[in-house]
Amino acid sequence: MTDKISRLCNMIAASRRIVFFGGAGVSTESGIPDFRSEDGIFSAIRDYGYPPEELLSHTFFARRPDVFFKYYKNLLLCTDARPNKAHIALARLEELGKLTAVVTQNIDGLHQIAGSKNVYELHGSIHRNYCTKCHRFFDVEYVKKHSGIPYCPCGGMIKPDVVLYEESLDMDTMQGAMTHILRADMLIVGGTSLQVYPAAGFISYYSGDKMVLINKSSTPFDSNADLVINEPIGIVMNQIMTAIDH
Repeated sequence: MTDKISRLCNMIAASRRIVFFGGAGVSTESGIPDFRSEDGIFSAIRDYGYPPEELLSHTFFARRPDVFFKYYKNLLLCTDARPNKAHIALARLEELGKLTAVVTQNIDGLHQIAGSKNVYELHGSIHRNYCTKCHRFFDVEYVKKHSGIPYCPCGGMIKPDVVLYEESLDMDTMQGAMTHILRADMLIVGGTSLQVYPAAGFISYYSGDKMVLINKSSTPFDSNADLVINEPIGIVMNQIMTAIDH
C-alpha cells in the first residue's frame, strides 16, 4: 500500500460524515465516453456537424430535436454500462455509515445501480424523462425504443430530465448537495477536472481539513487539497475498500 493510500484510509477511518463529489472520470471507467474530451468534441463535430456544447444546449434541443436525439441516444444513453469499482466502493462506504452523500455531475444513474441511496445528481438523469406538454414522466426505455424524436401519447415532445447548456440546475438538488458538503468532515473529489461550472464551485462550500482530490490529471484546486492522488478513481477506491474490509 502506498503512503497516499494509507493516508487516505486513515482519513476515512477518522471521519463520520464523508461526501463524495464526482465527475465524468467516474463513469468513463464503466465505458461511458466523456463528451467534453478532445475525442468527444472532435467526434461530435465530425459526425453531427456541431460541438457538444451546442448539441446539448436548450436552444438546439428546441430548434433541432431530431439531431439532438440522434446525438443524445448514440452518446449519452449508455444503459448497458455497469457500475465500476468506484461506484461499488462508495455504496459500501455509505452502507458502513461513513458516507453521507454522493454529489455527481454524471447522468447515468450508476451510483444508484451500485447501491448508493443518497445521491444528488446535479445535471439530472437519463432515467427520468417528461412530456413538455402534459408533464407525464417516462423511463429511459420509452425514449430508447422510439426512433427519432420521442413523443408522449398526448402529442407532446418528451425531454430528458437532464440539465442542458443554458439551463439552471435544480434548486432542491443544489441545496441538498450544498448542505451535505457544508456539514461534511471529509470531502473526496474524484474523476473530475473541476473545470465545469457551476458544479465545480460546490467544493468551495467545504471548510474542513480533509479534502482529497483523486484524478488522473491535475486540477485548478490541487493546491487547496490536503491530499492529491493522480490515479484512476476506480483503482484508488478499490484499494481503499480492500484495506477497510480486511
